[in-house]
Amino acid sequence: MQWKRITAVSATVMLAVAACGSPSASNKPGSNATIAGAQVKATDATAKGPAPEIDGAKKGGTISVLSDVTPDSFDPTNTYYVDGTQIEKLYFRALTQYKLDEKTQKPILVPDLAEDLGTKSADGLTWTFKLKKGIKYDDGTPVKAVDFAYAIKRSFAHELYDAGPAYQIQFFKDGEKYKGPYDANGKNYAGVETPDDSTLVIHLAKKFDDLPFFAAFPMFTPIPEKADTKKEYELKPKSTGPYKVASLTPGSELKLVKNTFWDPATDPVRHQYVDGFDFKFSQDLVKVQRQVLASSGTDANALNYSNLDASLLNEVKDPTQIVKGPQPCVITYSMDTRKIPFEVRKLIAEAYPYADWRKVAGLTPDTAIPASTYLPPAVPGYEKYELPGLNGTGKGASDPAIAQKVKDKLKELGKENFELSWYYSNDNPITTQVNALRTQVFQKAGFKVRTIGVPSAKIRTLIGKQDAPVNIGKAPANWCSDWPTGTSWFPVLYKSDAIALGNSQGQLQDPKLDAEIDRVAALSPEEQLKEWTKVDKMIMQDYLPSVPLYYSASAFPVGKNIGHAVNDPTQGMPEFTSLFLKQP
Repeated sequence: MQWKRITAVSATVMLAVAACGSPSASNKPGSNATIAGAQVKATDATAKGPAPEIDGAKKGGTISVLSDVTPDSFDPTNTYYVDGTQIEKLYFRALTQYKLDEKTQKPILVPDLAEDLGTKSADGLTWTFKLKKGIKYDDGTPVKAVDFAYAIKRSFAHELYDAGPAYQIQFFKDGEKYKGPYDANGKNYAGVETPDDSTLVIHLAKKFDDLPFFAAFPMFTPIPEKADTKKEYELKPKSTGPYKVASLTPGSELKLVKNTFWDPATDPVRHQYVDGFDFKFSQDLVKVQRQVLASSGTDANALNYSNLDASLLNEVKDPTQIVKGPQPCVITYSMDTRKIPFEVRKLIAEAYPYADWRKVAGLTPDTAIPASTYLPPAVPGYEKYELPGLNGTGKGASDPAIAQKVKDKLKELGKENFELSWYYSNDNPITTQVNALRTQVFQKAGFKVRTIGVPSAKIRTLIGKQDAPVNIGKAPANWCSDWPTGTSWFPVLYKSDAIALGNSQGQLQDPKLDAEIDRVAALSPEEQLKEWTKVDKMIMQDYLPSVPLYYSASAFPVGKNIGHAVNDPTQGMPEFTSLFLKQP
């Protein structure tokens, strides 16, 4: 899953399990677990609604979310960034979902719109989900199994919804052949069937035991075929959660109000404490974080979900306003391996101005831990190793001696003035500063630099195109675990077919690497743990599709009037569905 930040650093989280103290209505901060603790597959197939009440919770009022970043889409089929996923959890329900244990803050996979976590056939190729009865959309019409089947079919229209997850294309029956419901032959798809209104059957091409975890994605929210307006659907979607869309101005603002047809008795995860949410995007990071910390007037009811900028550390008077927690993510500097030769990629890594970049980007040591691997410490199978110059520290070509060394090596390779090109948000002061630093340092090291400034509202879409006319910074440059195994990393990011699926980090195409990834993925979970580290090191040492920068952790500011502000470790985001206002 892709990480949320596309601002201070060019830039996804599912299922980190590291203890954060037990939050209360007073927002007591937990320990900053940073990179400690391993992920686990915690499930509870018997969980029922309603969700346990939050101690001290009150009802009423509106929470403002002042975001410096801008989700690229609120279409459930096309959502694959953590902020879009977490926001949509307020108004979309899926087959399964994560709930946080109130004492340990450990995420647990539970049934959401399904009655359980699915039943697998003996051969592992068929999954049956019994659906809860009586669920209604925000207009009072009933949810039916065919709506889930249609949503799944819709996800195969990958040319239209090119930013969404692609596991279904890899694992579902005929996934590589079926082109979605808009195709001439799209009415019939052998991968799903609905024997009755409350039964959904999914057929697989190969075993996919992690399907219940995948089923928590917004992609698995029901969509009635008659309501599908393709790219316009995000403006008036069918809500099944506690809130519904009042209005959406893409790139600018999203307003949510209560959904009166939501039944809390069927929902083991969500609450409906506040009357609504007002999300404002593309805001100035430092400005809005300062507003939230000051909590003057209505700003006491606001929060920002990006990590606190380092320049504001001295302005934190009340530590409980900073919500901390883990994220199993690695932030990298991605390079298109089709366009940049391997020896040049190594020089880019040597020239990268790690230390100066961290300062300009406003990063803090406890939320941006220097990285040296692709798999983060929270994911089972991680093993620490360091290759020379790839540990997220050092001056890089900010040091004149290193700049000259890289310049000389480029000349020796016959790559003088090799062009590096990337997009950046030109309406954000931090990204503008970062862009200036990178440009200056790489030019000193003998590279030619071409940067393309675009509005923040458009950058996710642009960097998400695998064939974008740049060779640096394509998405996913940064990745977080979709669920706690290496199979949600290496097959998704580094196999050749990841390019067509829109998930390739570095656009690698090597049958030898494909075969090695497939070999490890076919092993038992215990055997995989021993092998993924070898794959990690092999990719870093022999291919270098990206430069690891840091492992991320959460530390975001919230207004003083916001109750139960906790970090959701499945997203590295505020757990929006349990927020309330202490004084509505």
